[in-house]
Amino acid sequence: MPVVDVVNLDGKKVGQADLADGVFAAKVNPHVLHEAARWYLAERRAGTHKTKGRSEVAGSGRKLWRQKGTGRARIGSIRSPLWRKGGTVHGPKPRDYGYRLPRKILLGALRSALSAKLAEEKLTVVDAWKLESHKTKALRQALMKLDGGTRTMLLVEMGANRNLELASRNLEGVKLVQPRLLEPYDLLRHDRLIVSKDAAAKLGSSLDPERAAAAPLVETIAPAPPVPKAAKPAPKKSPKPAAAKAKKPAKAPKARGKD
Repeated sequence: MPVVDVVNLDGKKVGQADLADGVFAAKVNPHVLHEAARWYLAERRAGTHKTKGRSEVAGSGRKLWRQKGTGRARIGSIRSPLWRKGGTVHGPKPRDYGYRLPRKILLGALRSALSAKLAEEKLTVVDAWKLESHKTKALRQALMKLDGGTRTMLLVEMGANRNLELASRNLEGVKLVQPRLLEPYDLLRHDRLIVSKDAAAKLGSSLDPERAAAAPLVETIAPAPPVPKAAKPAPKKSPKPAAAKAKKPAKAPKARGKD
C-alpha cells in the first residue's frame, strides 16, 4: 500500500496517508486512457456545423439557356454545385458525436491516470483546503509553496468550499473538481494533481475494484404462527319440494249417437 506525505498549505509535512493499492498502484493501461480521452472530447463537440445544399442556397430555378444549339455546356440551374455560390454536395450536417463508453473502461482509465501521477511523483496530498479569504492572491501563494514550477494544476476537494471555488476560477491553468466529477482527461491534461486528504480517501474507497460491498445486517425474524383455518359454515338445508298436486284425470269425450 503506497504511503504519501500529507502537507499543509505552507508546504510543511504534517503527517502521512495510506492510499489504496487498486487505485493508486494499479498497472497503467495506455489504451484505456486513449479511449477515455477520445470519448471525453467527442462528448464536448457541439456538432452545429452546417452547409447549404442545392435546394437551400439563393438563386433562381429556371434554366439559363436552352439545352442545344448555343455551343455552351448544358446547365439546368444556377444553384448547381458546379457553379460559384452553388450548393455544397455531401456537406456536414448537425449531429451528435457522443457515444456510450463502457463503465469498466472509464473506471480503469481513472485508476491508470491516478497511478501514473503517483508513479511520476506528481501527486500532492494536502491536509485541508482552509482558506481565510476568497482572494486569488492567497491561493496563488499557497500553490507556489506546494509546487511553484508547475503551470497547470488540478485541485480535488470534497464537498463545497466557497473560498476555494472563488479563488481558483480566476487562475489560468488551475481547475477545481470534486471526486465524483473527476475525468481521466483532466488528469492527463494537468501536470500536477493536488488532492485533499478526504478526497484521496474517497477516491480510494469508490474506485477500489476489490472492495466488498457491505451487506446490511438483518436480524433473524421468527416465522409467523400459522393462521388457524376458519370453520366452514354448515350448508343450509334446502326446503323439501312441495308435494305435487294430483292431477285430475281428463274427462273422456262423449260419443256421438247415430241419428
